[in-house]
Amino acid sequence: QVQLVESGGGLVQAGGSLRLSCAASGRTMSTYVIGWFRQAPGKEREIVAAINVNGGRRYYADSVKGRFTISRDNITNTMYLQMNSLEPEDTAVYYCAADRHAPVVPDTRGWVYDYWGQGTQVTVSS
Repeated sequence: QVQLVESGGGLVQAGGSLRLSCAASGRTMSTYVIGWFRQAPGKEREIVAAINVNGGRRYYADSVKGRFTISRDNITNTMYLQMNSLEPEDTAVYYCAADRHAPVVPDTRGWVYDYWGQGTQVTVSS
């Protein structure tokens, strides 16, 4: 069974950076599209970024473009979300997810994703 475990969250001041990691086990993620989602208190879950199988296509939500970078290492089966210039509005629980359908263009719809991590809290103070 696939397991995804996020790490790297924490408390940071506005303008700071964090790097989230998502370690996969149980199956190689090299054939899965990977997405990072977040959910803030009282808000719906939203997609933050997604990357296709070979990393050639990436999606970013408008709110994080130019600040966040998604990447993947298919050898170590680990995916990353580099977050720079963090803002208080980025405060949320961040989840990584895997889509086995692996479209060329990453899907942004959360319900498509088959496997989810438990989430890691990111808190940005002003």
